[in-house]
Amino acid sequence: MDSLSFNINGGYLEGIVRGFKSGILKRTDYLNLVQCETLDDLKLHLQSTDYGNFLANEPSPLSVSVIDDKLREKLVSEFEYLRNHSVEPLSTFLDYIRYSYMIDNIVLLITGTLHQRHISELIPKCHPLGSFEQMEAIHVASTPAELYNAVLVDTPLAPYFIDCISEHDLDEMNIEIIRNTLYKAYLEDFHSFCKNIGGTTAEAMCEILAFEADRRAFIITINSFGTELSKDDRAKLYPRCGKLFPDGLSQLARADEYEQVRQVAENYGGYRTLFEGAGTNPGDKTLEDKFFEHEVKLNVNAFMQQFHFGVFYAYIKLKEQECRNIVWISECVAQRHRAKIDSYIPIF
Repeated sequence: MDSLSFNINGGYLEGIVRGFKSGILKRTDYLNLVQCETLDDLKLHLQSTDYGNFLANEPSPLSVSVIDDKLREKLVSEFEYLRNHSVEPLSTFLDYIRYSYMIDNIVLLITGTLHQRHISELIPKCHPLGSFEQMEAIHVASTPAELYNAVLVDTPLAPYFIDCISEHDLDEMNIEIIRNTLYKAYLEDFHSFCKNIGGTTAEAMCEILAFEADRRAFIITINSFGTELSKDDRAKLYPRCGKLFPDGLSQLARADEYEQVRQVAENYGGYRTLFEGAGTNPGDKTLEDKFFEHEVKLNVNAFMQQFHFGVFYAYIKLKEQECRNIVWISECVAQRHRAKIDSYIPIF
């Protein structure tokens, strides 16, 4: 995309999203939050930030679930504002951001239905960014083929689901395979879309999406140890748009234990450091936390350049991490469990 003409359609919204980004909590805000004794104290501290009076109408005593819902509501209203004022190709780009939430919602609903939970109980737990009309019909499906024909055929996820269609009953293993197959197709499609836009958008987004693809490949491999998933089936779930493709993925496909996964990461400078500092002992950061930290770094870096769509994706992901941080601190305050209250991931 030509940076000379970017501002004609994208300049206003890029300015808006950079304004939103300046309201992301800083380290000093987190230092204030972790010193709170009650959730009402936390509410007072958040009022002095860009969150303002977003909890003003909530009666005391506050609960963590209410804070979580309100954080999500604020993020959704900001996203909807950006989406409603966008034109092509930015509007399609923003729709791609929605698709990952749609996948998570579908998996949540299928899993809940499998455990005999009523659909009316599950719908409120779904992320509003991923809601779509056909969601409530999901309980009628007992096989992936029925799920496709009854629910997904009219949604943007239909092309991603082609590889999942089978007559096998839905069970825990099948649902995880469906989730990872959908994510694989989604990431490859989104990566290709960003590449076609070209310019700085391709440069910023392809790096972020490549990391997301590789993270999924590492996690799929580690989580498959000790399960019935065969190595061939595992290899089919790896997204092929990351830095690990093709050599790293073929090595991961042959891995039998965590140490072999770590050896694959050794060959890639950016990933070696993530595995080096990760552990399961008290005080160690988990591999998941190290991945989140690296993701934050990539998303912050997206704001270093101008005239591109990557800032929209980066802002949503940074805001998502901020919501996780606030909910984590809120849980620790509510349960008076302060030992791990500092285990959040600062952004700035």
